[in-house]
This record gives sequence, structure tokens and C-alpha cells, in this order.
Amino acid sequence: MSKKEVKQNTLREPAKKQAEVTEEMWLQVNEDYRLIVDEFISVQDLSPASRKQYTSVLRQFGWYLCSSMNDKPFYKITKRDFLRYLSFIRDNRKMSSSAISLRKSVVSSLCNHIENIIADEEENYKGFRNFTRGLPAIARNRVYEKVKVTKDEFDSMMKILEEDQNWLGMAWLATAFLVGARRSEIIQFKSEIMDYKVPEGQNYVLSHVVRGKGPSTDGKPLEYMVPLEVLPYWQKWIDTRGYESEYVFTTRYGNEIKAMSSAWANDFCTNVLSDMLERRINVHIFKNSCITYLLESGVPMHLVSKYVAHHNDISTTQIYDLRDFEEEKNQIF
Repeated sequence: MSKKEVKQNTLREPAKKQAEVTEEMWLQVNEDYRLIVDEFISVQDLSPASRKQYTSVLRQFGWYLCSSMNDKPFYKITKRDFLRYLSFIRDNRKMSSSAISLRKSVVSSLCNHIENIIADEEENYKGFRNFTRGLPAIARNRVYEKVKVTKDEFDSMMKILEEDQNWLGMAWLATAFLVGARRSEIIQFKSEIMDYKVPEGQNYVLSHVVRGKGPSTDGKPLEYMVPLEVLPYWQKWIDTRGYESEYVFTTRYGNEIKAMSSAWANDFCTNVLSDMLERRINVHIFKNSCITYLLESGVPMHLVSKYVAHHNDISTTQIYDLRDFEEEKNQIF
């Protein structure tokens, strides 16, 4: 396939990825801050991905204090100082509101740790208060317009992938669009699901428990309904990959077989699927698209919310609903 021009669906200029704070840079940061951050990270019950994220955020903030605030001690940081930092990542780094909110939340957690644990023992922090409290809410913005993947577009992509004999791609796409699982949940599905007994008249198989997005190392335990129409795509991939594995979604480099990394899905969406639809496709749009497709098919919102989206509140599911309601709009006038 020749490479096509891909519409980016951008609503504003995306932020450039922040440079990693190297060990050499980190050692230049105030030692007191470094020790507190290391202690804070070590005692948090975080998933590996969240631990990596927290570490990156706090190192970035530490480097900002070192390079832009003359290595000002953390116990002297004020609300005004933190507003300077928020302005920097918003105006200079062009970060989205969600990225800014994440950084504010992580720094706030560190402040709470200091206030609740360290302040009782460290003289410099006796009167320390969480300087992120009481600050103005982060104004929400969007970087990309969310454009749903329709059922027709799904069928079209599946056809192209079949012509390319991309069986792994077909298995992943069918799962993302029809199951609605997140990228990090898809890679947890085990091959044993193929052998689960399906009661007569049931058109899905219930997965084993996977770790969903949530706090702590355990996250949120989820069981996904996998439509039976997805299983032949899994079987085709398993039959043709040439090796046995506990997991459905795997990759092999040389003689090394691994469970698929999250980065594979990113590359697949960016370098394969985006080219097919000639617009930017990312991994996050498929949960929206699955939910929207089911709602468009007439499945009640409360059922989609409970059994597919796994949301505790139906209002959260409504955020994922990308229906355009054109037929209803045409009846207004």
C-alpha cells in the first residue's frame, strides 16, 4: 500500500514531547527534593505504568525548579511559584488540559504525602501546606477532534487487512472495535478463552479477569464479553503465528516471544489504520467507537455502560457516545 496523506483532526497545536530528565540532570536537582520524591514513589501502591508516569512527572517538575527557579527548595515553593509552572507547561510547552491536570494531581499527591507524613519529622516542613489547593481549575481544551470509526469503516479495514494477510492486525482490530477493551486490557487476553464452553444460545464468551484501569497494582478487575464473531480472527492468528503462547496477542523478535507491548497498538493505528482511513486513528478512539456502534444499533445505554464500558456511572458512558443524532436533528424544524 502506498502511503496516503492522513488528516490529523487537530483542533490545536499538539504539545511537543518533553525531553526525558536524564540521571545526570536528575542529580543536579536539589537533593532534599530527590530524596522525598524517591521515598514518595516507593511507598505508593501504583501499577508499573503509573509508577513510571509519576516518576517522570516529578522529575520534570524537579528539573523545572532547578533550571527555572534557581533550584528553590521544595519547602519554599508557593502557590505563585506553582502557577508559574502551570503557565510554563500550558503556554511554552503547549500541553493539553488533561496533561496539565495530571501534573497538578501528581504534585498534589506528593504535597499531601509531605503534609501528612514528613511534616511531623522534618523541621523545614513543619508548616508545609499543599500549595496546589485552592488554585483555579484547569480550563479544559481538546487537541484532537474525536471522529468515531463506523461499522462500514471497520469492515473496510478488515477487508484490507485480510488482503494483506495481516491476521494479527485483524484479530486486534476486531477485539478493539467489537469488545471495547482498552489497549492495555487487550494484551492480557489469554488463548484459553478459545476453549471456554459457551452455553447454548449465548452469542459471547466471558473472558477471564483482566486488570483494568484503576488505582494500585491490582487496578479494576474486569471480565469482558467477547462476541463469538471475534473468535475466528483470534483462531486464524493463533493458527498462523507458528508458536504456542499463553496469550492471544503476542509478538516474536528472533527467537524471543513476548506478550504484545502497548507500543505495538500505537504503531499499528498510526502506521496502518490511519493510512487506510486517511485520517488520524489512535488506540483510544476504539472504546468510543464500540460504545457508539452499540448505541446506534439500539442497545440501551445502561446495558452498554454496565457490561461493555464497565463504568460505575452511566454519565461516564455518555462522554464516550459519539453519535451525531442527525435523524433527530432533522426532525426539529
